[in-house]
Amino acid sequence: MTRIRPFSDEQSRLLVNLRQRYEVWIDAERALSALPYDLRRKTVGEREYLYRIFDRGGNGRSLGAMTPELEARFLAYRAEKEALKERIKGLRPALAESAALYRALRLPLLSSDAGPILRECDRRALLGSHLLVVGTNAIAAYMAEANSRIDLPDETEDFDLAWVAQTQDEEKRVWEMLKAVDPTFTVNIERDFQARNARAYEVELLVAPSRAATLGGRDQPRPVPLPEQEWLLLGRPVDHVIGCRDGSPARIVAPDPRWFALHKLWMAAQAKRNPLKRPKDRLQGLALLDAVAQAMPHYPMDAAFEKELPDELAPHFEEWRDLSGPSEAADW
Repeated sequence: MTRIRPFSDEQSRLLVNLRQRYEVWIDAERALSALPYDLRRKTVGEREYLYRIFDRGGNGRSLGAMTPELEARFLAYRAEKEALKERIKGLRPALAESAALYRALRLPLLSSDAGPILRECDRRALLGSHLLVVGTNAIAAYMAEANSRIDLPDETEDFDLAWVAQTQDEEKRVWEMLKAVDPTFTVNIERDFQARNARAYEVELLVAPSRAATLGGRDQPRPVPLPEQEWLLLGRPVDHVIGCRDGSPARIVAPDPRWFALHKLWMAAQAKRNPLKRPKDRLQGLALLDAVAQAMPHYPMDAAFEKELPDELAPHFEEWRDLSGPSEAADW
């Protein structure tokens, strides 16, 4: 049975404070992101026009010759944008303080590369509604959910996201998000479900068959629908703000820990799985189920849950139950 170490009262309080400060900050960032990139006056001939600018290159379109109404719109935009920038600037010191304390208290950390991707996803309101974190980076969120340290590696040098939107989306959500984080991201032509940046950091996009049709036709990367991804749509996701190694915070929304763990055990048993990854998959799956049993009573693994298990996962659950010993099986 995996030994878990409960967080101290100080660590638990820090997790709560970090999330509160992060949520106030991200709300302001979303409000700023919702504004047009820029509004500018332009003089053409003898007339002045108001232009909406779309990007750094100055591309945009005219909103018409300046009128009192457009003038009022321009001034209101400038005032709102400046107020939001000042608000964000004022919030950053407290957020940075909590993030620094998070690291000092030795709470679970994410890689510095994962942070910007997660913050941009959150700024664009994609976490939970469109994307879930489904790789090893999710382990840090499960530790926060358990309010305990689990003796497992909690980060990797790549990043796995699952597309989970339920309705059709024609926008290039994932690709525009990645390019906003790092313009050097390109699609791996040999594995077009994967994007890599100039430093070889990899982001893989996964999808369940039931959600494949909702990904925009022009979006990238292009995931191959995998039936086993359906399991990660079940149950109740976890949602936590985690610190990164560079001292910044990031929010993770990850699948229900029970289904994530069983998915890991299933992968560990697949001959097609990279043999170097299979032992880690098994270790993570067993340890996470132990952590759920010991520290996450709000994710029950009772007879009702067992009845939900598909034939592919039931043997892995039974194996874990046998390995966990009588104390873990007493409630079934």
